[in-house]
Amino acid sequence: MASEPVSSSPAPIPSEQAPSEMDKHIVRVLRQRVGKDERAAKQHDWYTASILALRDEIIEKWIDSTRRTYDSSGKRVYYLSMEFLIGRLLRDALSNMGMTREFEAALKAHGLDLAALEELEPDAALGNGGLGRLAACFMESLATLDIPAYGYGIRYVNGMFRQRIDDGWQVELPETWLAHGNPWEFERLESTYRIGFGGEVVAEGDGVFWHPAEQVEATAMDTPVVGWRGKRVNTLRLWTSSPLDPIKLDAFNAGDHFGALAEQVRADSLVRVLYPADSSPAGQELRLRQEYFFTAASIQDIVRRHVQYLGDIRSLPDQAAIQLNDTHPSVAVAELMRLLVDENGLEFNEAWDICRRTVSYTNHTLLPEALESWPLPLFERLLPRHMQIIYAINSRVLREARKAGCSDAEIAAISLIDENGERRVRMANLAFVGAHSVNGVAALHTDLMKKTVFADLHKLYPDRINNKTNGVTPRRWLQQCNPDLTRVIREAIGDAFLDDAEKLADLNPLAGDSQFGEQVAGVKRANKVALSDYIKKTMGLRLDPDALFDVQIKRIHEYKRQLLNLIETVALYDQIRSHPERDWVPRVKIFAGKAAPSYHNAKLVIKLANDIARRINADPSVGGLLKVVFVPNYNVSLGERIFPAADLSEQISTAGMEASGTGNMKFALNGALTIGTLDGANVEIKDHVGDDNIVIFGLTAEEVAAKRASGYNPREVIDGSRELSQALTAIASGVFSPDEPDRYKALIGGIYDHDWFMCAADFDSYAAAQRSIDARWEDVAGWRAATIRNIANVGWFSSDRTISEYAKDIWKVL
Repeated sequence: MASEPVSSSPAPIPSEQAPSEMDKHIVRVLRQRVGKDERAAKQHDWYTASILALRDEIIEKWIDSTRRTYDSSGKRVYYLSMEFLIGRLLRDALSNMGMTREFEAALKAHGLDLAALEELEPDAALGNGGLGRLAACFMESLATLDIPAYGYGIRYVNGMFRQRIDDGWQVELPETWLAHGNPWEFERLESTYRIGFGGEVVAEGDGVFWHPAEQVEATAMDTPVVGWRGKRVNTLRLWTSSPLDPIKLDAFNAGDHFGALAEQVRADSLVRVLYPADSSPAGQELRLRQEYFFTAASIQDIVRRHVQYLGDIRSLPDQAAIQLNDTHPSVAVAELMRLLVDENGLEFNEAWDICRRTVSYTNHTLLPEALESWPLPLFERLLPRHMQIIYAINSRVLREARKAGCSDAEIAAISLIDENGERRVRMANLAFVGAHSVNGVAALHTDLMKKTVFADLHKLYPDRINNKTNGVTPRRWLQQCNPDLTRVIREAIGDAFLDDAEKLADLNPLAGDSQFGEQVAGVKRANKVALSDYIKKTMGLRLDPDALFDVQIKRIHEYKRQLLNLIETVALYDQIRSHPERDWVPRVKIFAGKAAPSYHNAKLVIKLANDIARRINADPSVGGLLKVVFVPNYNVSLGERIFPAADLSEQISTAGMEASGTGNMKFALNGALTIGTLDGANVEIKDHVGDDNIVIFGLTAEEVAAKRASGYNPREVIDGSRELSQALTAIASGVFSPDEPDRYKALIGGIYDHDWFMCAADFDSYAAAQRSIDARWEDVAGWRAATIRNIANVGWFSSDRTISEYAKDIWKVL
């Protein structure tokens, strides 16, 4: 047979295999901007090329969004937050742009897996917990609802910290998410502002001028934030810092090489670390410097943009809504007043009216220590002009309070200056009086604000406080992190819930459907297998995916009561060993979260969790009935693995102390039952999912307050509870810390002495609730029905709903 002719060129690619336009675009970016031939490119090269190619698509919508706002003279929302816990952006942006399949196909043609490339993206180290994740959800919802908005924060180089567990102890290491650059961001050199500190204030002619002793430059770095279906792309603007003179050459040449770089180090320190420890005077000063740095840059940027495009500063409230996310950016009130009075020549009272109509404030905590205040000498030394302005504001507010008939005690509580002991500037009070709206983040929290921390201010301004219950974006926290559950829901009720999460309610008629319940349970088990595989790979611990996955993942804090959970774990361990004849439900206790570096008791709780895990996991007497695992370095990406795999959501804070919580919403949305106190948004979750689909225990906020006021004696409670007493004795006596028997003596002693967080008071109720969970777990049909009702009825907790309420009631942009 004659041989086939040899072609001098490759055979043409069949039409069905011809490169797509996206394939061509990615390859073009790979060659021209990454500088790699596709034959030589490694995974990280394709990862960068994929982001840059997607970014090209986003930029067109970004420019269009900005133009539409300017063409319509639209009002903008400016969201100031110390944290934006945005997580990885590639999967999020692909999904919201509707381009996931297109990219999957283009990359598959080169033998690449999109999911594997997504894993290469580092989590942006721009936040710590719920506050920062809420800000990220809000930014996505603002774009989804087509509301023009900027998010303003700090471009942290190292963020909070990367958590490593060494011998059970938390070790803080620097995050290095920017080590290889950030392909998402754009430097905006035209948006550079000088930020001053210290110096003096002088009168010159009719004006007053602040002459700072020190200045740094804040330069904007912009990241696009894509809304659902690419409807709008908004801007996350983060500030980086640089000195005016990076090196003092005379000092360097004189041999003082370190001193010559002092200004560089001082500027760099502003953007290095989120929440530097403030236990020292230097730490306090750095925190105040950070807060003023990003707030001043943001307010200057807002005012510059308004004057540049609209001219008259007096129309600022009509064109700008400035939302302060918690107390950290409160100095914005004084900075805006400084710009209005000193830079724009307005009379003080007119400026004060403009300020209050522009600014609104979200409070996130009732904890007094979190309602920031600064030593007055520090504040006045660092920000002398702002201190003058605060005194001027205070005089007006206190005269107003006196005219309204407030008592001396009420006036003292309202004052922006705390005169008790060390004189301090109360930043929460400044935010309250400088805003036209002050909102809480759950119904209970808002009600308690009126009765506790802001009781006197609420009396003076009774119409200012309102509630905006938090929400989470269902795109990231259902569609993206749990695609199989999303698919099952779509097959059952259609696609309407993708655009309106409250349409998940259409699942309610299917709660008792055995076939649908089987499908949902199958997805849950697959997610548990995936999490088990991850934990086996990263920690070497084997988990049983058929066990009940009992999860508490959140910032480690005494009021969140990881300690209560651990005490009950010890009690359960003791019961399993004492009564092996009972049919115990296999349970995996999963903990994760970071403790602030200077928070001794929180770090001790992490060590206790690991000590308990080491003892229980090695004990053959409990077999596969109980496992405990503390997963290190909790972040958004780890949350995306854990939330879909959880069976039980631990929301067990001391009632009256959690403002809202958003993890509770993410768990329920992914089909986990909640065990919790009537605290924060748990109250509203209970109202939405129904009493039979949530497990509530413990004291109410009113009962906690009454118990504290009545001389509560925890020792009596402990002596009256055999399980509790045995568990506390085991922990305190060193059963779980034989290398250091007294390690937990003081921690447990605090429960005996005062039990401020009501661990002893709530223990018996909590333990009984946990045993009721065991009974429910064994009722397979009942458990499945409850999980489906949770998914079906938490659509209201979408951040789209929350943002629409802000937009209508506070910002007036919808």
